[in-house]
Amino acid sequence: MSDRLDRREFLKRSLAGSAVGAMAFSLEEQALLAQAAKPPASSAGAAGDMPVGKLGKLNVTRLIVGGNLTSGFAHSRDLIYVSGLLRQYFTDEKVFETWELCEECGINTAVLRLDDHVIGLITKYWNERDGKLQWIAQVKITADSFDEIKRAVDHGAVAVYVHGGICDGLVDEGKIDLIARAVQFTKDQHVVAGVAGHKVEVPIACEKTGVEPDFYMKTLHSHKYWSAERRPEHDNTWCLTPKETTEFMSTVKKPWIAYKVLAAGAIHPQEGFRYAFESGADFICAGMFDFQVREDAIVARSILNAGLARRRPWRA
Repeated sequence: MSDRLDRREFLKRSLAGSAVGAMAFSLEEQALLAQAAKPPASSAGAAGDMPVGKLGKLNVTRLIVGGNLTSGFAHSRDLIYVSGLLRQYFTDEKVFETWELCEECGINTAVLRLDDHVIGLITKYWNERDGKLQWIAQVKITADSFDEIKRAVDHGAVAVYVHGGICDGLVDEGKIDLIARAVQFTKDQHVVAGVAGHKVEVPIACEKTGVEPDFYMKTLHSHKYWSAERRPEHDNTWCLTPKETTEFMSTVKKPWIAYKVLAAGAIHPQEGFRYAFESGADFICAGMFDFQVREDAIVARSILNAGLARRRPWRA
């Protein structure tokens, strides 16, 4: 018997032993659960097809799974215990289960940071669990070293981008040339090259000075949650200028991955995913617990397949 748990069986087991278990599921999940009792007409595409776009030479699903949660990092506002809780919850086995659920639900790409732990996890996932997730690596650079770019590529990353906080600082310091050099170095490794930023000034500076990444990572979310305007310096706001971001990115022809689209859990996926796609994002990156993966995939597919009032043409 396969080590990978059949998705329909997983759904049925998820509710076993709980009289009120079904109440924990959304309407979409309950519909899936009802289907789980029926024999599938075909095992192919059981989770439904997730729309894809092109990121350089890569075929990437429009919903990408993020890596902060599985690495034990959380934007938790004033709750100082959350990152520690994540590290207790996301054991190696739980990370693998989460990634397997992503693949079963049609998600084919993960954005993961670069460190020893992640390298060990993704290598084991590929080699021992027959995982197929593509790895987009988040790296840091310095004026003296692009070693993290090379290390990510050497360990199987198919795309690499420079960390948003690093790019924010470099643009503030007028060191856009270092970003340009990192992009070119990444392309020289024959992988897809990206630039990230929390500040809209990052893509503005890149476009103005002729930096040519294959894609941008740029934060985007609305401010329709209660803490958005309260102490943004205390980890409450990750896209300070959503209107300006949407307006500028509408002029950019390179693919755009929007991230922090749920404002660290403050916005429901139904609202956050639609807002990001209709504002022009070609892809969205969202951190997910294992118990959120199926519903997030359903929400993303339904939004993408129902027609969108986009403000920007698809660029991927």
